[in-house]
Amino acid sequence: MGKGNKKNILVTGGAGFIGSHVVRHFVQNYQDYHVYNIDALTYAGNLENLKDIEDQTNYTFIKGDITEDDFLTKLFSENEFDGVIHLAAESHVDRSISDPLSFVKTNVLGTVNLLNQSVKIANKNPDFRFYHVSTDEVYGALGNSGLFTESTPYSPNSPYSASKASSDHFVRAYGETYGLPFVISNCSNNYGPNHFPEKLIPLFINNIIQNKALPVYGDGNYTRDWLYVKDHAKAIDLVFHRGTNGETYNIGGFNEWKNIDLVMLLCKLMDKKLGRTEGVSEELITFVKDRPGHDLRYAIDASKINTQLGWEPSVTFEQGLELTIDWYFDNQEWLNHVTSGDYKEYYKKQYL
Repeated sequence: MGKGNKKNILVTGGAGFIGSHVVRHFVQNYQDYHVYNIDALTYAGNLENLKDIEDQTNYTFIKGDITEDDFLTKLFSENEFDGVIHLAAESHVDRSISDPLSFVKTNVLGTVNLLNQSVKIANKNPDFRFYHVSTDEVYGALGNSGLFTESTPYSPNSPYSASKASSDHFVRAYGETYGLPFVISNCSNNYGPNHFPEKLIPLFINNIIQNKALPVYGDGNYTRDWLYVKDHAKAIDLVFHRGTNGETYNIGGFNEWKNIDLVMLLCKLMDKKLGRTEGVSEELITFVKDRPGHDLRYAIDASKINTQLGWEPSVTFEQGLELTIDWYFDNQEWLNHVTSGDYKEYYKKQYL
């Protein structure tokens, strides 16, 4: 798939955090592509994430749910897609613990619905590609050393990661059974603009602004690899266009941080931004009871995508974190809407 060819690309979950950055990247960088974005607009997906491109001629939004087979059948029969970039998913571990079935429905059954429709198109279009965006959590937990590679055995420990692992396996199975051209990527924790404030970094930015407690699980020594979301979108572009069919690519930030160290850095940057005395925000840190199935450490070896496709992060974590903080300060209205409780009605009136 080369830049400049006329292509119809379907992005699922394109109104969500990562999805909106992927949609924007493709709309802005591939003028001869038409990007179709389908999203169910649940709590974490909203069209204000894409307000700046909503009037572009090469972009179409369609409200819909990938778990509804009739909807997908109609969508695919009316549009000859040349590729699918599949990001739609339930993605919050805590929510998966309280409501695992919704994760099975969206992440497993929804993916299989998309695969069934994609096989029909791939049988007619040899250039078709199905790109499944997954997570490093499918690999389970690491010890104090080592990195996840593309050959690391799957060992999911939460309902969320189990549902994503299952969907990964279905994608590979459809490749083997039906000859579906596919690529998969497994990414580390993303951060950046438009992140719904239930995840650690945006939640703590908002809580520090509001002088609310910063709840840190357990002893705070859980370690994650952090990836700036705009760098992830660029990596997805590379894998979609230049990746090898049937391959998996791990996408990480080469950037491990213990949660407590991350929170301390965030407090320091926020104190500076807010004009507070350094150390004031640290007083908001509160250690809370650990959650079940909490993996100690994730860290990705991203050398394959680096050596084969030439991708590497463009910003350090400190740079990316400052860019993220600045975005939330510059977009207080967005933050107020999504934390106010009436945001669904607001978006409905504005965009639907």
